[in-house]
Amino acid sequence: MSPLTLISVAFLATGSSVGAFAPAATAPKVSFLSASASNNNEDISRRSAIFTLAGLTVSPLLFPALPASARLEGVNKPELLPSEPGMNVIQVEKFLTKGQEKRLNDLLTKLEADTGYKVRVLCQAYPRTPGLAIRDYWSLGREGDDDKYIVLVVDEFGGKGNVLNFNVGDGMKFALPNVFWTRLASKYGTTFFVKENGIDLAITNAIEAIVSCLRSEDQYCVNVPDQGMKWIVLDSDE
Repeated sequence: MSPLTLISVAFLATGSSVGAFAPAATAPKVSFLSASASNNNEDISRRSAIFTLAGLTVSPLLFPALPASARLEGVNKPELLPSEPGMNVIQVEKFLTKGQEKRLNDLLTKLEADTGYKVRVLCQAYPRTPGLAIRDYWSLGREGDDDKYIVLVVDEFGGKGNVLNFNVGDGMKFALPNVFWTRLASKYGTTFFVKENGIDLAITNAIEAIVSCLRSEDQYCVNVPDQGMKWIVLDSDE
């Protein structure tokens, strides 16, 4: 059974059309979505562990039970966080140039100021990840906090799976439903796309598509916009 089939089963089993990764009263919390993944148990365990490390639970319906020997230990490395507070883009693994990092950081700062939506990017190579420490740095998942957030975690997983992995707060499930994240990861996160275009373009295209949707008149998307970059450039010139 493919990962996407498993995702469908997860939502059908709960009797709910829950948005991507959104916790609901009758459904398990889902933090991780990938349009493709390795059939190797170790690869699945690595992906599962990454989001559990961030304090974000993974639906047991999305991942098969693994033997204890195959599971990875938790990580909590605040020393991998930047010394400067409030950075929207954190590169433990350098996938972006300094210019790309600054542009995305500025883009997301302006998005949050204008709309209230929090979009964050973590580039890592597990186990080189801040893990649990990322929760406090970005103030994610705290009781009473605004849950209008999106975290893009970028990890190549040794070239075996989709590089784009999303954790989406409950407050985003109506603006960007589950099908949007499936299509976004399928469009930009595949090993084929990365090989042909580079992982930096996968990241920037994904973020620009998200920003384009959240800045649109309806603040809603099901399909991935084709001209997100053009739209953002025009908007920034106003």
